[in-house]
Amino acid sequence: MNLFRNPRAHADRRYGDKQHGVLNPQSAEAARHEIQSWPQYRETPLLSLPGLAARMGVAELHYKDESGRFGLGSFKGLGGAYAVYRCIAEAVAARTGNTEITAADLADGKYRDLTSNITVCCATDGNHGRSVAWGAQIFGCACVIYIHEKVSRGREAVISRYGAEVVRTRGNYDDSVRRAATDAAAKGWIVVSDTSYKDYTAITRDIMHGYTVMVDEVIGTLAGKVLPTHVFVQGGVGGLAAAVCARLWWEYEERRPLFVVVEPERADALFKSARASKRVELTGDTDTVMACLSCAEPSLLAWEMLADGADFFMTIPDTAAVEMMRRLAAGTAGDSPIVAGESGVAGLAGVFAAVADASAARSLGLDAGARVLVFGTEGDTDPELYQKLVGRSAEDVRAVSAASVPR
Repeated sequence: MNLFRNPRAHADRRYGDKQHGVLNPQSAEAARHEIQSWPQYRETPLLSLPGLAARMGVAELHYKDESGRFGLGSFKGLGGAYAVYRCIAEAVAARTGNTEITAADLADGKYRDLTSNITVCCATDGNHGRSVAWGAQIFGCACVIYIHEKVSRGREAVISRYGAEVVRTRGNYDDSVRRAATDAAAKGWIVVSDTSYKDYTAITRDIMHGYTVMVDEVIGTLAGKVLPTHVFVQGGVGGLAAAVCARLWWEYEERRPLFVVVEPERADALFKSARASKRVELTGDTDTVMACLSCAEPSLLAWEMLADGADFFMTIPDTAAVEMMRRLAAGTAGDSPIVAGESGVAGLAGVFAAVADASAARSLGLDAGARVLVFGTEGDTDPELYQKLVGRSAEDVRAVSAASVPR
């Protein structure tokens, strides 16, 4: 484990103009209003894990379980599908003059003659592409998803089941991002990317505003209760972490929890960016078992938020994620077993690694009074890999969990 205190973060800093330029309450509220109107919408549970909290020596541990979101297996449905809706609605409005295009209109096929001629595309490690493909299927447009050579066949197959054309590219995730952008420019497609780059920010901003719905749910559940003191969130390109950071920041301002970004040690672009105090792009191999966090280039928008908003950055080895998957599957001291994917447990694995290191625990203030919030951002999005890493199938884990629920 490596830990770095961000010298640019200050607890008394208000959510200012710079932050509003990245994410803002008005657009987040619009995303919440839209997404919660969808018939597939259900709030995901915020689980309390007292057994694991006691094992870690902290007062409370809250786990936001996103494995059931829209049946997609991850939180990504809040971002990719919402952005697809926004893109398609804007395109239809431009052609019809009607600025009141609803999701129900598109889902019912009211504008199918227009939407069927629109193509959205993106690059993905798996979960974002699934969300974009699902959104395209619902809202009636064509979809092309780019995956790099190390994305598993299982994740490729799931994306295809949503009707998308899947193109496997050479290189890593960042190479597939560039390929998607190049092909889209040549063919007139709409790129729906969860990472922002030069001259491409608007759609990524929509995606990140969609992610804040997950945090809204947490805030609502915890209303009137003692607030968390710490939040650990996995990194990747940084969009998730930035959205969580922003939503908590403007809600609680100087009372906001200590915010920690956790990355794989071999894909630590945000960690290295924090140490350099500027956005850093990695070179070399970023391969990690935490496949959806295997990114070499931080999102421009995400870095703008995290550069001042994240208190600490940390890295963990792959073994820490796998061990946490197994620990959650087994349950701890009465906690119900949880199915959690390798990328989805990174934040929680970071907490566990930190409390096991006396120096890190002191630096972070992780003690008997700490109340920790983490986001379990995926379930078994690759069932075959899940079984290989955990030693049991997700179905077996869920069966044990269901049997443990009091009736």
